[in-house]
Amino acid sequence: MEVISQLLPFVFLIAIMYFVIIRPQQKEAQSRKEMIESLAKGDKVVTAGGVIVVVSKVEDNFLSVKFNEDTIVKITKESVSRKYEDEA
Repeated sequence: MEVISQLLPFVFLIAIMYFVIIRPQQKEAQSRKEMIESLAKGDKVVTAGGVIVVVSKVEDNFLSVKFNEDTIVKITKESVSRKYEDEA
């Protein structure tokens, strides 16, 4: 009985860490993965470098993006930070 009472605080600490740190990170990673998989031609995205670009072609591991009408660059899907929503 004494062993259980000594281990109980550690079990609570691990449970708190799971619900406060690990679980939210897993949810965010899942939602980011779903966002990247849902990208389509014409979507505006923000890259890891902070550049707002328009997706022109979606491939397996890469995206072809337009900086302007003349410049098309290929980037990895992991370099996409988020979708850009116009705040108009």
